[in-house]
Amino acid sequence: MLFFDNSFARLDSNFYTHNVTTSLHSPSWIIKNHALASDLAISLNDDPEKKLLHAFSGGQPLPGSQPLAMVYAGHQFGQYVSQLGDGRGVLLGELKTSASQWDLHLKGAGLTPYSRGGDGRAVLRSSLREYIASEALAALDVPGTRALCVTSGTDTVWRETLEPAAMLVRVAKSHVRFGSFEFFHYSGQHERVKELADYCIEKYYPEITVEKPCQRYISFFKSVIERTAILIAKWQAVGFAHGVMNTDNMSIVGDTFDFGPYGFMDRYDEAYVCNHSDHQGRYAFNAQPGIGLWNLNALGHALSSLIETADLQAALAEYEPKLINRYSALMLSKLGLVEQQPDDALLINSLLSLMQANDADYTLTFRGLAHIDTTIDTNIERSALIEHFTDQAGLQAWLGTYRTRLQNNNLSKAQRQQHMNGVNPLYIARNHLAQEAIECAENGDYTELHNLMQLLAAPYTEQPNQEKYAAAAPAWSHALQISCSS
Repeated sequence: MLFFDNSFARLDSNFYTHNVTTSLHSPSWIIKNHALASDLAISLNDDPEKKLLHAFSGGQPLPGSQPLAMVYAGHQFGQYVSQLGDGRGVLLGELKTSASQWDLHLKGAGLTPYSRGGDGRAVLRSSLREYIASEALAALDVPGTRALCVTSGTDTVWRETLEPAAMLVRVAKSHVRFGSFEFFHYSGQHERVKELADYCIEKYYPEITVEKPCQRYISFFKSVIERTAILIAKWQAVGFAHGVMNTDNMSIVGDTFDFGPYGFMDRYDEAYVCNHSDHQGRYAFNAQPGIGLWNLNALGHALSSLIETADLQAALAEYEPKLINRYSALMLSKLGLVEQQPDDALLINSLLSLMQANDADYTLTFRGLAHIDTTIDTNIERSALIEHFTDQAGLQAWLGTYRTRLQNNNLSKAQRQQHMNGVNPLYIARNHLAQEAIECAENGDYTELHNLMQLLAAPYTEQPNQEKYAAAAPAWSHALQISCSS
C-alpha cells in the first residue's frame, strides 16, 4: 500500500484549500504506466481490492494523502488574472523513492474553491492527450511532468458535446508555478512570497547553501532562469510547441507543465501556432524563447520584495545566452557535429530556411540526414530526402556545404549515423496519431493507444511494420484544431 506525505500542507493555509475529491462512477483503468509505476515502487496490477483504482478515480484517499487544491494567479495571454488555482485537480501528496520525491496530482477530481464556474472535470480526450505528450517528451529527454495512469467511468460531461469524464494522475517534481509567487506578491503578502521561496529552495534547490538572504534568493532566481532556458532550448530542438505559456503554466523547477493544445511540429514552420484559440500567435513556436523571458520577468517582479531590481536585471540577462548556447549544442548534435565552428549557426539557419520554404517535415529531415554520404550524392540519400523537398537544387546546394563540414568532423560515418539516430527521433506524438488513438479509445478500443505509446517510449529505435507512425503527416491532419478545452 502507498503511504503519502504532503509537505505543502504544512505551509500556511493561505497557500491551499483542503478539498474532497468527486469520484467517477464505475471506474476502470484506461491506461497504466507500468514503467513509471516501477520507478515509484508502485505496482498498478497489485490491486485486488481496487484501492488504487478507486483512489486514482477520486474515491477513498490512500493513507497519508491530504488532497488539497493550490491557489495561484497568473498572466494569461499577457493579462494578469488575480486568482486562478487548481480548478479541477488536487495534490494528493508526495511519494518518496530511494532517489527522489514526487508529487502525485489527480486531474479531473471535481469542484474546488477555484473552479470559477467550471465543473471541475476533465474529459478522456484531454487526459489522454496529456498522457501521450508527457511520456513522449520524457522519452526525448525533455524535462516535464509524467503521467501515471488514466481512469474513466460512466460519467459524461459537456464541452462542445457530451464526452466521457476521466482522471489522470500527474507525477511531478513540483506543482509550484510562477503564478504561485504572483498571487502573493500582487496581493501584498510579501511574507508568504518569502515563505514559498524558502520552501522551494529547501525542496527543489538544496544545492543553494548560501546563508545571506539576498544571495540566497538571487541564486534561486538564477537557477530557475537556467532551468527554464534549458527547457525551452529543448522544446525548440525537438519541434515542440506548448501552446499556452501563461505564467500559471510555468513550473518553478523548469519542467514542461500543463499540457493542453500542444503540438509536435510536422512540416517546419517557424511561426507554427498549435492552439487555434491563440489568434494573435502570442505562443507561436518561434515566440517561445521570448515568452520564456517575458514570463521570467514576471516571476522576477513577483520576487522583487526579496531581490533588488539591479540583481533581477543582471540575472535575467543570463537567460538568452544560456538558451542560445544549449540550443546551438542540441542542433549541432542533431547534425552529427561534435565541435562547434564559426559558420555552424549559418549552416543550421540555412537548413531551417530551406525546410520552411519547402514545407519539409522537421523530424524526418533530420532523421534522413544521418544517411548523407560525405563524398558522393547517392540515390539512397536522395530517395530519403526528396519527398520532403520540392527545391532539389537548393537542397543539393545545402548538402554540398554540409558534406564539406562533415569532412572536418571527428566522427566516422558509422559513428555519426549511430549518434544522429540516437538524437533524432523517428517516432513523435504527431497530432493525427494522437487523434486516431483517442478516437479509438473513446469507442472502447485501446489497441491504437497502447501501440502508439510503445513506439513513443523508444522513439529512436525503428520497429518493423510500423511505417505509418514514421511517415509524414497526411494532408487531412493539417486541418486538425486543438484548443484549451478540457
